[in-house]
Amino acid sequence: MAGADTRLRAAVVGTGLIGGSVLLRLHAAGLDVTGWDPDEATRRQARELGVPTVEQLVDAVADRDVVFLCGPLPTLPATLVEVAAATAEHCLLTDVGSTKAELAAFAAERGLTHRFVPGHPMAGTDRAGLTAALPDLFHDAAWVLCPAPGPGLTAFRRLAALVMDVFAARVVPMAADRHDAVVALASHVPHLLAGALAGAAERSPLRDAVLALAAGSFSDGTRVAGTPPERTANMLLGNRAEVLAALDSVTAVLDELAAALRAGDRDALTARHAEGRAARVALAGRPTVEVRRTFPPDGGDEELRFLYELGAAGGHLDGCRSSRDGVEYSARRLPAEPGGRPAAPLG
Repeated sequence: MAGADTRLRAAVVGTGLIGGSVLLRLHAAGLDVTGWDPDEATRRQARELGVPTVEQLVDAVADRDVVFLCGPLPTLPATLVEVAAATAEHCLLTDVGSTKAELAAFAAERGLTHRFVPGHPMAGTDRAGLTAALPDLFHDAAWVLCPAPGPGLTAFRRLAALVMDVFAARVVPMAADRHDAVVALASHVPHLLAGALAGAAERSPLRDAVLALAAGSFSDGTRVAGTPPERTANMLLGNRAEVLAALDSVTAVLDELAAALRAGDRDALTARHAEGRAARVALAGRPTVEVRRTFPPDGGDEELRFLYELGAAGGHLDGCRSSRDGVEYSARRLPAEPGGRPAAPLG
């Protein structure tokens, strides 16, 4: 992204847990990086960690090659407009928000898709703030990037290479609306369930005894309930329709389990838990096969279709090399299973 003899110049706007981890990793990798946060105390913390910060947002993003937008979800549209106006056309812009469709549409309406690539690193902790940030937080994590057609593909290539090279993350290309449908079940509903379980314990007259006996199942199941409530509310409201649809599917399974329990139906209880166990076991790792594809410099519908289908099929990129002749992707995806369920159609 920068010249052969020039360090990449980056900026991070918003330096909480995720933005702070982005900032620390870019700094550790030797990039010329500047941070900015609206909170003066947070800026001071960053300087104490040896990372340059400035007082004004426009000074942080001036003359940068790439800017990561890492503020709260409701602030991202306005921040995108402000940063776009303060940076040159070659400057690549991306975000780390947990919902994508609304911001992607906002960027398209303002003609920014040639240099804005919506992103979402799938990593985090139940802590918040720069003091909780970790430079290796994204190592081997899935990092969703949402390519757009036309010039947006060139921007996607540049950012995908950066994310893989600097953060050692697995880039998952995905359409913005597909991302929101997937994370509703993979991330957002788990926050609701964690809040419900922890909330029930908090309301219980047996609260102290419950917490005293709580072991791994309670601790694991309620981990994300420790997330700052405002951040969780922003995430859920930002993806409300998809979260409600996913919650309906979870409620249907809970209803089946409850009905089986009331009826004393051992076989049904066993069958429903066997379904859940299959998904849990798959988390430990599934075999993948390598895929290599090349596309011409101008990309086009075929490249975009390849990227969207790769992410929808549970695959990810692990290499992206661009040259005058075009781009070469190396990727991993699940092998086709005879008689297995087909990938969901692209929305």
